[in-house]
Amino acid sequence: MTGSPSVGFRVFRAVFLLACVAFFALPLVAMLDFSTKIPATGERTFADWQALVTNDSLRESIIVSVELAVLTVAGMVLLLVPTMIWVRLRVPRATRLVEFLCLLPLTIPALVIVVGIKNVMAWVNYYIGDTPLALTFPYIILVLPFSYRAIDSALSAIDVKTLSEAARSLGAGWPTVFVRIVLPNIVGGVLGAATITVALVLGEFTFGSLLNYQTMPVEIAAIYKVQARAAVAAALASIILIAVLLMLLSYVSRDRRTREGRATA
Repeated sequence: MTGSPSVGFRVFRAVFLLACVAFFALPLVAMLDFSTKIPATGERTFADWQALVTNDSLRESIIVSVELAVLTVAGMVLLLVPTMIWVRLRVPRATRLVEFLCLLPLTIPALVIVVGIKNVMAWVNYYIGDTPLALTFPYIILVLPFSYRAIDSALSAIDVKTLSEAARSLGAGWPTVFVRIVLPNIVGGVLGAATITVALVLGEFTFGSLLNYQTMPVEIAAIYKVQARAAVAAALASIILIAVLLMLLSYVSRDRRTREGRATA
């Protein structure tokens, strides 16, 4: 009798997990089926997947989106990590203000943000040229709320003040404290913020469309009007890429916790 509840729980958990897998997998399977099947003949072909490489405009838009993702991650880390560490160490009273400023873009529709920064983007384009990479600046604003939460959780899990004071007492400068003391202890949070940033940038449509830049989502929407299967193939490829990034993050975080546990033991 004592074993029946645990057996029932295991069965329920297995059924629940299978239902979740089916819920997420069936649309992906349908996308794969649609992008590889010719309706008239039922023949299977990967010609539309080859368009990811052979279609010049789609290939260039994918490259642009990947470059934007890398630049946005770099800008986000350089902006948030030193600022949040410095605020916690030197001006803790400003924590609420920084949190408010970082979470503010979450309450403002993307359309409003685009209208508000359009004149600013004109100056950016004047100085650095009319390039899609200028979207890095509004994208950093867009990802601030999500990145802030991920990094803030990692910082809250450690005693930043004690670590920094110990390092400073041993002669370490502030750059050393940031890079060699605090940053290695919040790698998980930074990786989480980076993964969320990449996912948002690769799927962002409003900024690119309204500012007239050919990013991957904008190009997919344009291709969908004439080549639906190629557009679905590109969308599925982006979903797979983001899923792989999430799995890599999970693996890196788990491996890091395992190594830290062994070192502690």
